[in-house]
Formats: sequence, C-alpha cells, structure tokens
Amino acid sequence: MQFNVVDFVPLAVLIPFFGAAFAFAFYRNQATQKAITIGALIITVVLEIVLLSEVWHGGTHAVQLAGWPAPFGISMVIDRFAALMLVVSSIITLAVLLYAVGQGAAEERNDSGPVSIFYPTYLILVAGVSNAFLAGDLFNLYVGFEIFLTASYVLLTLGGGEARIRAGVTYVVVSILSSMLFLITIGLMYAATGTVNLADLALKLTELDLGTQLMLHVMLLVAFGIKAAVFPLAFWLPDSYPTAPAPVTAVFAGLLTKVGIYAMIRTETLLFPGERINTVLMVVAALTMIVGILGALAQADIKRMLSFTLISHIGYLVFGLALSSVIGMAATIYYVAHHITIQTTLFLVTGLIERRAGTSNVDKLGGLARISPVLAILFFLPAMNLAGIPPFSGFVGKLGIIQGGIAENTWITWTLVFASVLTSLLTLLAVVRIWARGFWRKAEDVEKPERILIQKTLAHARAANKRLLPSAMVAPTALLVAMSLAFTVFAGPLMNFSRAAAQDMYERTPYLEAVLGEERVDGVREELVEFTTGYVVDLDTDDDGAAEFAPVRTSLQPEMESDEGGSTSVDVDEQNDPADGGDQ
Repeated sequence: MQFNVVDFVPLAVLIPFFGAAFAFAFYRNQATQKAITIGALIITVVLEIVLLSEVWHGGTHAVQLAGWPAPFGISMVIDRFAALMLVVSSIITLAVLLYAVGQGAAEERNDSGPVSIFYPTYLILVAGVSNAFLAGDLFNLYVGFEIFLTASYVLLTLGGGEARIRAGVTYVVVSILSSMLFLITIGLMYAATGTVNLADLALKLTELDLGTQLMLHVMLLVAFGIKAAVFPLAFWLPDSYPTAPAPVTAVFAGLLTKVGIYAMIRTETLLFPGERINTVLMVVAALTMIVGILGALAQADIKRMLSFTLISHIGYLVFGLALSSVIGMAATIYYVAHHITIQTTLFLVTGLIERRAGTSNVDKLGGLARISPVLAILFFLPAMNLAGIPPFSGFVGKLGIIQGGIAENTWITWTLVFASVLTSLLTLLAVVRIWARGFWRKAEDVEKPERILIQKTLAHARAANKRLLPSAMVAPTALLVAMSLAFTVFAGPLMNFSRAAAQDMYERTPYLEAVLGEERVDGVREELVEFTTGYVVDLDTDDDGAAEFAPVRTSLQPEMESDEGGSTSVDVDEQNDPADGGDQ
C-alpha cells in the first residue's frame, strides 16, 4: 500500500478533538491539561506544515471518509488555499494559547467555575476551525461552524461578569440566526439539486434557473457575511469582542471572521463563479471599509478601535473577492493570511498595554515608550503593518488588491480604489493617535493618569515591567510580530503561491477532479473550459501597463496553432517565468 501524507488530512481535526477529550479527563490537574493542549497544537502545526509542503507546488487532494465515494460520503479537501489557512490559523492559536498560559487566563480562579474547561474548549475551537477549512460539503462546513461557535460561546463568557454575559448573549443570538439561515439554505440546495457536496453542487447548480441560483447565492452570502462581519451585518462585533480576555479576543478577532471570508471565497469561486453580483459586493466592500474605519476613529478604547478596524479591513477582502480576477484573488489570499496575524498580534499587544498601564483607554495613557521600549516596539511594527505602510506586508496585500481594481478599469472599481486608499490613510491616523497619546506623550501630561504609569525612576519602571509583562506573555507576542515581518520578507514567494492558488480556484477542475474523479469531470470539461476561458481569461484592459495585473491565462485554455500573425496561447508557467522578466 502506497504511503501518501495527504491521507492524514483528517488528523488536523482529530488531533485537537482527542486532545480536548484527554485534557478534560485531567480537569483536576491543570499542569497535565496544559501539557496535553500545547502538545496537541504543536503536533497539529507540524502536520499542517507537512501538508502545506505537499500542495505547495500544485495538487488538490481529497480524502473520502469511511471509504464512501463522493458525493455520497464525507469529503475532506485540501488545496493550496486551505493548507495556507490551516497553517496560519494553527500557528496563531498556538501562540495565543502560550500567551494565555503566561497570563494565567486558564488557571482556576474564584469566578472560573468548579472545573477547568478552558483548555478542552480551546482545542474544540481549533478542531472546528480546521474542519471548516477542510470541509468538502456544505453540511460538514456547517458542522465546522457550529463546533467552533459553540466553543466560542463558552470562551467568551467563561468567568465573566454582567457586561461579558450581556455581550455574549448578543454574540450567541446573532450566531444562531446566521447558522439557522445557513442550515435553511443547505436544505433548499439539497431539495433543488439532491446533493450538498461542494464539487457536485458546482456542476448541478448550473442546471437550475437563474432566479433560483441567485436566491441560493444571496442566502449563502448573507449567512457567511454575518459570520465575516461585513457591513451592514457587523453591528454585533464591536460590543462582543472587547469584553472578553485578551487571548480570547485575539483569537476571535484574528481568526473567526476569516472563516466566514473563507466560506465566501469558496462560494464565489467554486459554486457561483461569475460577475452576477460583483457590483453589490463592491458596494458592500466600500461601505464596510468606510463605516468601519470611521467607527474606529471615534473610539477612545484601543480594543474597540481595533474591533472597528477589523470590520474595515474585511472590506479589503470583499473588494478583492468581488474583482473576480486572479490578481485580485491572489492578493486577497495573501492579505487574509496577513490580516489574521496582524489583528491577533495587536489584540495581544493591547492585553500587554492593559496589564502594564492598568487601562486600554488612550485618554488615560502616556509615557509607555519611555517606561517599556519593548512594548512600544511590539505595538509600533504591527500597527504600521495594519496601516499598510511600505514595505510591510499590509502594503503588499493592499497594493495587489488596488492593482486588480485598476486593471478592471470601471467606475466602481476606481471608487473602491479611492475608498481603499482613504481607509488606509484613516487607519494610519487611528494608530498614530494611539502612538502619540499612549506611547509618546509624557505620563505627567495626562489629565488623570493611572498611578502605575507614574514611575519615580527607570529602575522602578523596569521592576514593574518584569512583574507585569512576564516573558511568557511577551515571547508569543514577539513571535507573531516576527511572523508578520516574515510575510514581508517572503512576500514574493507567498504572492506567487497565492497566485497559483487563485488560478486553481478559478479553473475549478483541480478541485472537481480531486473529489469526483477525472471521469466525472471529463463529461463537462468542455463547458468548464468554455466558461473559464471566457470569464477568467478574456478580461481585457486599455490601461498601459495594467495588463500585467489582469487575470493570467489558465491552463484550461486549449492550445492554439500559430496563425499567420504568429499568435499562440501562452501557458501560465511560461507567463510567470522569472527568466523572461515576467513579461506577459
């Protein structure tokens, strides 16, 4: 029997699940719980890095659970995009767990309940997120959502007071409503097509009339849009996330909304490719960016400000998705991985600020750069990255999305380009205000400073830093700052990887063949080729130089014989060959 590492894809879900069971079995011994949880996440990260290496140079792989063939059984599918999301999310959750251990967030306290449930609940959340990324059918995707949402309910309200319970209720109600809508949509899709397998749906949905397709399309996007916190469905987020402890808020803000974006991307590239509702998505993207960043500017509390910037930067992802071009999708894939890291890092840094200064309100902060230079660096780097200052990865991702908008060259994409630039400038204004007030001004200049900020000497400040900023919390935060810088250092290979992932998703045949087999796809290959070459390839632009950023030619395009004018089709690998300078 031939060994294939991708056959172990289900372990990305099973390892955290079994780890949660073992951790709960040792609820009386938190040291053992801690070791089991950290060990399970480390093993999961290693497995997923191996899986990423397997799909880095191409190939989409499907595992049919229990031997039932698709579309009758449960399929788990891993491609470049899913593998990248798995690795980034697992590294993030491991770093946040180490931060939580350092903070003592998982320790039993007077308000933490009779048994320790933090560790097993955290692992269940990780398992649910991984299941959502690997789901090959809508119902398994729904199960993944419900697993991590149920775990998030517990983490959000664990050991909380009245304010946290109230915010948790809002979060739970909104999540249940979106899940109900999602479940109803799944039922309607099954009634209309007789399947919930994503690959099978990609073929059968085209047989429905356009009105039914549009209804199902919109219902899915609304359900996922609530989870992704796009405008006007994001009202619940700013009041829910900031009330939780810093580690919980960090993993929620960095990761959970991106699962909704992931589902939207799969919907738009696999199930309903085309430009039918792109204009609506662009309007939503513009409103999400502008309303979110204006809300951020109105906040004095750093956690609430970051919650609103989270909403505004979801708009960039929706913009890239709405472009329906390879360059737009490539930049979106790169940016979503970048944003998971940056947003999580900033919430962890905010937790450190709150510990060191006693508050996260910028009106009560001052002198942090003097009394804690390390904390200043940990905030400054991801803050500039979030604002998109060159040469950070935030600039690279935003530039790719903007270039995709310019290449399409329509009035609405130019409007989105303007909104993107404006949002980036206002984000810079928001983070600079925090820097100027909280870090740069003197603590003595604050109207009502916290007593802990007024240090007699630097020696007193260093002693307070050692007590309030333990290395067990600072080290995971520094690790994520380094990871965000790695997105900048390796921007070239990562963008090439993202471009290849986008290419595969728009072609759809790698995914369909992996799940259904080549024989099933051969029967509709001609229609898939016709759609892809007409929709993905033949987007042209009149802008000088912009053609470089237009969608690349896909491998589905049939080879054409040279005509009298010498015209031939060009394969994507030839187009992107660095030896010829990348000319297309």
